Amino acid sequence: MFEPFPGNYVWNLQTNLALVCGGNHGEIDAANRPIFEAATQGGDAGTATLFDSWVAVADQVTRNAEADEAAGYLLSAGTKYLRASGYYLSAERMQSRDYAPRWAAYDKGLELYRKGVALRGLHIDFVEIPYGDASYPAIFVHDGSGVPRPALVSCNGLDSMKEQVNMAGHGASNLERGMNTLFVDQPGTGEALRKRGLPAVYDAERWGTPAWEYLASRPDVIAEKIGMFGLSLGGYYAPRVAANEPRYALCAVMGANHVWGARQKERLANEGENPVPHYWDHVLWVWGKNTVEEFMADMPRVTLDGEIEKMRMPFLVTHGAGDRQIPVSNAYRSYDQAVNSKKRHLRIFTQADFEVEHCGADNGTVMRDYIADWCAETFAEL
Repeated sequence: MFEPFPGNYVWNLQTNLALVCGGNHGEIDAANRPIFEAATQGGDAGTATLFDSWVAVADQVTRNAEADEAAGYLLSAGTKYLRASGYYLSAERMQSRDYAPRWAAYDKGLELYRKGVALRGLHIDFVEIPYGDASYPAIFVHDGSGVPRPALVSCNGLDSMKEQVNMAGHGASNLERGMNTLFVDQPGTGEALRKRGLPAVYDAERWGTPAWEYLASRPDVIAEKIGMFGLSLGGYYAPRVAANEPRYALCAVMGANHVWGARQKERLANEGENPVPHYWDHVLWVWGKNTVEEFMADMPRVTLDGEIEKMRMPFLVTHGAGDRQIPVSNAYRSYDQAVNSKKRHLRIFTQADFEVEHCGADNGTVMRDYIADWCAETFAEL
């Protein structure tokens, strides 16, 4: 993994994710250089300094986009707006929930994402998925033809957002292989958490079933060919959904997360790297808990033991051999327990793939494209 901040995994991860999501190396370098000293204080300290530096670069990229737009260079402007959106969202993701400036940055990120999509002429629909008495937001990435195609529901991990996952190329990679994608901000993530106050739930089929039903209602989706995909904590959510919603045709994960609840005990003992600063405050917010004790009491339910055996559809598990967040043993456990899957496959990525970190953060293309290939191949077999 590219590590500009020696010994600071959380800040290095942020940099890598921003690059994976389409960031420019020169702009990211300009954001990072002023904060090298602050990074030596650890993952939690100095995040406000990081925020200021990244937002300053995002502001300048936005001004550059505005100049392009004023000159009539709309495609160039759209490209820059999307890049600026990624920087705002990346800076926001690194802050504690009580850091007030994060909210303006998040709103700016969403605003510029929509603006970039419009100026680039991308085929992206902004939609709402019913959820109990409320709804949660999603973006539907399609080819604009209206021709029925297979589709994937893509769910976030603990701290990712629908815009970021699409900007990481998943939507484009799927489109090239004949698949549409519904990127969801499921409860506990993105807009669902920030704008709707919807916390995460262990029984993810509560939001996974409405996502399937939404796609099945669209004339440009083949209802019999809707798959479920998740990355990071989505390596728990996606199999949980598929195990309890048999109408999904396949399931694939980027980074297994079979026993995420048990992993929290290990994190209390400082085992493994955290994905974000202010980790414990973040997970309390995500799961709607008031104390660590209350959070930990709920964690035994966050396991795929006793669930994944229900899966009968094809199932793909991928994992990085050098994942510093979630042990690779999770991948073997998910694969071994999926005994009723009609087609199960395990792929561990090694140094030969140049992608070994958590969810491919050190490269961003290899797991992504392998999963897209497998899903397209499996849909064709169906």
